[in-house]
Amino acid sequence: MPDIWSLVRESVRQITPYSPGKSSKEVMEELGIEEVTKLASNENPLGTSPKAIEAMQRALQDVYVYPDPNWVDLRRTLGEFYAVDPEGIIIGRGSDEIIHMMGLSFISPGDEVIYSLPAFALYPFTTTLMAGVHRCIPSANHEHDIRAIAGAITDRTKLIFLANPCNPTGTMLTAEDIAWFMDQVPDHCLVAFDEAYYEYVDDPAYPDTLQYAREGRHCISLRTFSKAYGLAGLRVGYGIAHPEVAKAIRLSCEPFNVGLLSLAAAEAALGDREHVERSVAVNREGKQYLYAEFERLGLQYLPTQANYIFVNTGIDSRVCFDRLMRRGVTVRTGDIFGYATWVRVTIGTREQNGRFITALEEAIAEG
Repeated sequence: MPDIWSLVRESVRQITPYSPGKSSKEVMEELGIEEVTKLASNENPLGTSPKAIEAMQRALQDVYVYPDPNWVDLRRTLGEFYAVDPEGIIIGRGSDEIIHMMGLSFISPGDEVIYSLPAFALYPFTTTLMAGVHRCIPSANHEHDIRAIAGAITDRTKLIFLANPCNPTGTMLTAEDIAWFMDQVPDHCLVAFDEAYYEYVDDPAYPDTLQYAREGRHCISLRTFSKAYGLAGLRVGYGIAHPEVAKAIRLSCEPFNVGLLSLAAAEAALGDREHVERSVAVNREGKQYLYAEFERLGLQYLPTQANYIFVNTGIDSRVCFDRLMRRGVTVRTGDIFGYATWVRVTIGTREQNGRFITALEEAIAEG
């Protein structure tokens, strides 16, 4: 067979494939166990909004029809929810797709993209795909070094990604941090506030980044229905920007990019405040439980503003992962983020959190 790789673009050959970790089904089949507590992907342990399920059931009869390419109903609902112009809202297959659109619309070969390390995989992926230049800024004390990020801006900088809260650390930039930073950003840069865990934040110092879109700044706030709304399997995310910014990004959007059932479910989920409030309350309760247990075990952890906690187990993260997996619990290893002995654990239900702590104690005790 001829060498297919000689036909592949150079920037594509340089991409490191995303590693999603093992699914619960894979773990059960591999180990011959009947149940897995999956705390690896920051999914909502309460599942999907009942109103979203009902909306999908009603929409099933229409799946022979193409979905609305302009996302009119969902954009209108989001616009009312956030008091923003619906023309500034973009809907994507998760916020991942909107990041991809931003790369297609803005990054030319040689343009610089700034992001903090550790980084969400789509930032380096998109930069590499578009032959951009990576400007990676190491975190300081597990937090974004916002002044170093500002100092890295040059006349070739095109995109800046700020994950807030940060994944995997769960740390947060404050309104004061962002106000100072936006004063430093020149007009030739587009700032992406990646706020996938927005609903879980309980720190009053968290910024309202939508104000910058309302002011007409070159920025976009990215949010998702995958986490607090429990629609990870449907892939629905959205971005809120000034209408002109949204128009420029949308030029790279594929037609009919989000499915009919996904759109129906997202609109219904947005209106199910009871489900979101329960999800946030369960997360808050679980967070406090896990903090107390980590302190009892003498383990270092990072207080979080998200639905996961980053904890230093004191043993190699891959070894810890394998030991936990044998006990029917999956987490995310820290080595992929550059933290050799840390793991990221999703905050689950009371029962799931208890199973994790029991398994973790046993894993550490193995020595």
